Amino acid sequence: MTARRATSPTDGFPRVPKDTFRSRIADSLRSAILGGDIAPGSQLVETTLAAQFGVSRGPLREAIRQLVEEGILEAVPYTGTYVIDISVKDVDEIYSIRRNLETFAFEQLWDRRDEEFRTELRRRHEALTATIDAGDDKASILAELSFHGTVYEATGHSFLLTIWHGLRGRLQLYWAAHHRAHGLRGPRRDGHDDYLRLALGNDLAAMRNEIESHMRRGAEQTKAFLDGRERLPERRA
Repeated sequence: MTARRATSPTDGFPRVPKDTFRSRIADSLRSAILGGDIAPGSQLVETTLAAQFGVSRGPLREAIRQLVEEGILEAVPYTGTYVIDISVKDVDEIYSIRRNLETFAFEQLWDRRDEEFRTELRRRHEALTATIDAGDDKASILAELSFHGTVYEATGHSFLLTIWHGLRGRLQLYWAAHHRAHGLRGPRRDGHDDYLRLALGNDLAAMRNEIESHMRRGAEQTKAFLDGRERLPERRA
């Protein structure tokens, strides 16, 4: 298991307007975590962060609480708050649950896909491609999340959507690790082309197969990357 360690994130977080303290702080922390500036397993030091943001600890704690709820941070009683460190086991579990959830979402929606859904899916795919072309890794993670979220939102299935929202934090960490595994600044540019084509087509069986293979491809290389990291000698706290 990777040793937990206290860390001081990179200096120079921008000062935040008072009216948007929590959301701006949460966005800045999320961006630093996904970009690797705050490493997996790192402990957040409130006094250091409050000084860097130029805010009191109240809005900082609200922002941290938001990221705990998103599944990006973990609060350990009597110990502190840490960045979630994705493991090989986590990737297996994310893959298994996403494969089934996304298949179920398309099965629920398939005969009800309308022009609004098709237009929105294309729009989000274009937005994802734009972030990849810009080389913006952190924006591409959020854009990929939005792209895959289209089908969940369109089902009108409130419980399914609640489960999807519960996975979003871990998915962001998973995709950040996935990109590092591939040595890429974002997903492959053509990585969702088949997914988009089949999601707009008429063959549900082919869509099921694409969901399976699309997610398995990413999971296997990410697991190999994480497995190599976990085999390194344990780092000192």
